[in-house]
Amino acid sequence: MAAGIGRVFVILLVFVFSSCQSLFGGGESYKRQLTVQLNSSSTTPGGDLLHVRAVGGNDTLHFLFSSQGAPTLLIVHTNSSSSTVKVNWPQFLARNTSGSLTVEPQSSVLYSTAVVFSRLLEYDDENDTADATSSFFPAYELKDFSWSQMNLSDFTAVLCGSPPHSSNGSLCLQLSVFGSEGRVDIWPRLLHSANSSQLEVWLNGLLPRSNTSRFVLELQAVGGAYPLSKVDVNHFIDDEYTPSIFKVAQWVSSANNSSDVLGFVQWKPVAYRNSHPSLEDATPCRHSKPQSQGGNSTAASSALIKAFYSDPTAMGMNVSFGIAGEPFYNTTMFLSWSVRLFVVECLVFLIIKSTRPVSLRTMLVGVGAPPIDSFSPMVIGILTVGLGIPIVLLLGGGIYVVIMKKRETSGAAYEPIN
Repeated sequence: MAAGIGRVFVILLVFVFSSCQSLFGGGESYKRQLTVQLNSSSTTPGGDLLHVRAVGGNDTLHFLFSSQGAPTLLIVHTNSSSSTVKVNWPQFLARNTSGSLTVEPQSSVLYSTAVVFSRLLEYDDENDTADATSSFFPAYELKDFSWSQMNLSDFTAVLCGSPPHSSNGSLCLQLSVFGSEGRVDIWPRLLHSANSSQLEVWLNGLLPRSNTSRFVLELQAVGGAYPLSKVDVNHFIDDEYTPSIFKVAQWVSSANNSSDVLGFVQWKPVAYRNSHPSLEDATPCRHSKPQSQGGNSTAASSALIKAFYSDPTAMGMNVSFGIAGEPFYNTTMFLSWSVRLFVVECLVFLIIKSTRPVSLRTMLVGVGAPPIDSFSPMVIGILTVGLGIPIVLLLGGGIYVVIMKKRETSGAAYEPIN
């Protein structure tokens, strides 16, 4: 009987150990082979064009990032591992003809989506209501900014620009493309995969036009038949990666209002007032409801949109930073935000950075269903051990008590008299 009890304990302990091992070990994540090509403004006047090609087993993600006009990120997903990008440079630089940039073979294109960073808005929040509906200063049109050459390092490119006729501060965007799954070390630590890129945006020392200024970033999403059309907000119970933030916003595209997501832009509704943020530097951000925009006007502001889409469909959305009672922009002169963009499984982050206090934001952009944050292996392991050991003790104790009672019952019976 004792041997039986021992076997039960061994089986239960092996089960708990195996569960923890599988949680911590994980599996091999999907990987892509990355190659990068930069056509700089030194050879293509008017701005840079960056192309990152992410090749999978039987498909390819093309990330195209351009400063010709308003900064634009275009993601194209194909079902071929040999698809390529073709550019007719005279037509592309003229910005008056669609079709000057194509992905071939064109029949391999499954889906495409683009995000245009069109305007930076500043308003005077004199009454500290954070109501971004009035008291706006003239908008900063990003298509009119003077953009520097992209600074390329491995699979990360940094683009900085400043308002026309001004040297006071700059707006910078950093694009990072990844070949495997992981997280960056800086908050909000969005999850990325081999199907994603990260775009960070920061505002570097731009002088506010009021002591009570707040900022709003205008984004325009462009697609073909199914543009990004609605924003979903999902709630979580875990803030392990982004302290005090329990939700994530997703600007998604779906076919005929179905539940299947084709592409998305993802971010957490928080910005930071410091380039090396602590919890005290966090400030909430809010988004407006996406509204239909004129595709032709969006194409006129972005050479990449004009070159790739013959009949673009555009949706616009504003993201405002700060709420009533929060410090104003001039307290640190810095604001950061993170965002991710996907097309089947691709990521993008946008940040506005600065060597001085600025304004920063990060987001993800991609294709397919957005990645879902979950408990880390360490947290799951602790929960498993914390719950598993008591269960093992209860089961073992219960079995032991039952066995002992049976022994006592059998021992208490009358012995036959000889």
